[in-house]
Amino acid sequence: MTVAGTVSAMTLTIGRRFRGPSTSGNGGYVASLVAAGLGVDVATVTLRIPPPLDVELRVLDGPEGLLLVDGDTTVAEGVPAAEAELEAVAPVPADDAREASASYPGLQRHPFPECFVCGTERAPGDGMRLFPGRLGDGRTACVWTVEPDVAKDPRFVWAALDCPGGWSAPIEGRPMVLGRMTARVADVPEAGEKCVVMGLLIGSEGRKTWTATTAYGADGRELGRAHSTWIRVPTE
Repeated sequence: MTVAGTVSAMTLTIGRRFRGPSTSGNGGYVASLVAAGLGVDVATVTLRIPPPLDVELRVLDGPEGLLLVDGDTTVAEGVPAAEAELEAVAPVPADDAREASASYPGLQRHPFPECFVCGTERAPGDGMRLFPGRLGDGRTACVWTVEPDVAKDPRFVWAALDCPGGWSAPIEGRPMVLGRMTARVADVPEAGEKCVVMGLLIGSEGRKTWTATTAYGADGRELGRAHSTWIRVPTE
């Protein structure tokens, strides 16, 4: 089983396993790959187009950070960011997060059921199966049971910080994709650890929605936090 996209000196390929929508990469996971090349504690990654799958992409130096490009097209860009931009989403007990997952809206209606992070059509050991349910106060909560092949890896903390934010908005009725993510990873989870991941709706205007997420280990330590901008996609 392939754990991550194939990476060489200055190229990167996003494997199909790591899709969000069926034909493009999961935003949080792709953002993690760009951020890793910056070598900073906090990074902002902006996705300019849906990240293509199974295509060799080039990683280039940009004006302020790194660019991920497909031919002459910029797929994503990453820059260092300020930690002061991020606030944590307060956690709930794991039992409450597990109860919230039982009412995950994606179980009934999901715009991207193959998503690596929150897809309901992904089997255990293939997708991460984070099913964030709404708590009624703008927050979402879910439990992330960490499979061995994604443990101790900051890329998958970035991925976990993606979808629980999106589901704090009514994404099932107005599909959105990640446009920008600023994140900091403080720690990584162990295999088998049951982590709590929280999301929070900050606001919406036009096609944009802003969210926050925080992931916590089973012992309550913070694994990471993020603020994200989501872009509503047209529906037929």
